[in-house]
Amino acid sequence: MKTRQQAIDDIASTILKLETLNTRNVDNLDFHELAIWQIKEALQAAYSAGHSANKEQQP
Repeated sequence: MKTRQQAIDDIASTILKLETLNTRNVDNLDFHELAIWQIKEALQAAYSAGHSANKEQQP
């Protein structure tokens, strides 16, 4: 089972194409243009991951 942080990192890298979610204090590394469909897909993936994690925790 993935941890919450692993799921977040996977969504950021695979869907949003971000190398890291760490702040690097350099504008061109910390600010990104994203298409609305990428944001929508990332939100859907996060919702699904949360839903799956909740189902796994229930007896």
